[in-house]
Amino acid sequence: MKSSRRAFILDSTLATAAAAACRGAIAVPGPLHATPSWPIGCFNRPWTDWSFDEALDGIKEAGYKLTGLLTRTKTEPFIGSGATPEYLESLNKRIAPRGLTANLGALSSRHDIPLEESIADVTKQIDNARVLGLRYVMSFGVDQPGQVEHYFRVMAGAAAHGQSKGIQVVMKPHGGSSGTSDEILRCIDKVANPNFKIWYDAGNIIHYTGKDPVEELKPIVKYVTGFCAKDCAQMKGDVMIQFGAGKVDFRGVFEGLKAGGFNGPIMVECAAPGGTAAQVTDNARANREFLEKVLASL
Repeated sequence: MKSSRRAFILDSTLATAAAAACRGAIAVPGPLHATPSWPIGCFNRPWTDWSFDEALDGIKEAGYKLTGLLTRTKTEPFIGSGATPEYLESLNKRIAPRGLTANLGALSSRHDIPLEESIADVTKQIDNARVLGLRYVMSFGVDQPGQVEHYFRVMAGAAAHGQSKGIQVVMKPHGGSSGTSDEILRCIDKVANPNFKIWYDAGNIIHYTGKDPVEELKPIVKYVTGFCAKDCAQMKGDVMIQFGAGKVDFRGVFEGLKAGGFNGPIMVECAAPGGTAAQVTDNARANREFLEKVLASL
């Protein structure tokens, strides 16, 4: 009888503990339910009708702390192989005092020149990115079918050099060899380096392919380490528009990124143009607020 009584007490204790654990599992949401804390930054592209200094002022005024060196001009080579040490030093001195941090530089690669020359050129650009303390350099694929294999080999060299410098080489959907998820997967397979990743661009999926960005994300989401934010209403449509004016399902894309374990930055690339730099700044601020509301709803 004593043995039976002890067994009864033990069984009751275990049942009570199990019930409490179940109640706790139901009552306490897990990490998958947490609002993503992905940082939101802004590229300089919306302000290219003005100076880079005006762009930096606008990015700061619009409430961003993170920026990226995307659109080069004749006077702003950014990480270009022709950038001098003096220019790179001055670039740092213009960005940091505004309370901004740059995370990415656009990579320009040529594929109509000997392979060794092309690799040397992108290697120099990666070295320049390191001087600026950047974490990423971005490629855009290649349009000419006859240059695709050359591109793969250049990116393999870039990814290997970037890895040695602590800089990730990324590619974003941009038509041509980087248009659809199938083409992007082919790039990943051919480059064959774990330091070669994807920065997804849902607006470009619509602009270049007319496909659904939510569906196109699914096969490649595990390779995505950043997101370029823009909207687009139709294939070949305008991308310099306000978020919500096009057909990008930002919530659907963010849900897919979240489910895939994404933990990278979101960079605003586009905003509606304005007659003044101040108007562009207002539009860039509105796009940031749009993204923050979408993230808060996840």
